[in-house]
Amino acid sequence: MIHKMIPFITKHLNGKKVLFLFLLTNLVYAFMLIITIPKTMQFSNGMKLLDMMPTGYDLDYINALFSALGEKGRETYLYQQIPFDMIYPFLFGISNSLILAFFLNKMGKLDSVFFYFSLLPLIAGMADYLENIGIVLMLTSFPDVSPGVTSLTNVFSITKSVTTTIFFIVLIIVLVSLGLKKLGKFRKSGRSK
Repeated sequence: MIHKMIPFITKHLNGKKVLFLFLLTNLVYAFMLIITIPKTMQFSNGMKLLDMMPTGYDLDYINALFSALGEKGRETYLYQQIPFDMIYPFLFGISNSLILAFFLNKMGKLDSVFFYFSLLPLIAGMADYLENIGIVLMLTSFPDVSPGVTSLTNVFSITKSVTTTIFFIVLIIVLVSLGLKKLGKFRKSGRSK
């Protein structure tokens, strides 16, 4: 499976394609942050939605949140927020995987072990989908939320946030390294003139 991803990613390392996917991903994310998340949270009495809790949650929190949301809030979560959050993980996974691979390629490190870091956004995206499925199951079964589904969904939420955090740390390190490499070349060329 992973070996099949390498040709797919390298095939799509076009700067315009990477930029387009990055912009599209962030447009969807901005739409959720500006429209669907606040619309859902207006019913939550200040409680955070499950997808916005990187350190996880438990059954008590879910019951309190879903009760606070009320029927209208749960419907808004299920039929307005979740549908957009079913588009976003795919875009996040593909675009950020390509972004990191693009910069690794610029550094000449794409054919190294560093390539595997570009798979982190795909893992985060998959965890996000599994988290969303769990949230849908919990919303549709409320007030009889299964402790097993709660625990599993919580694992996916934490997996999503951990892999996303690691990815962004790696991306920052790669960008700083690339910047320092460019700066070193610039200084060298300045001295040779």
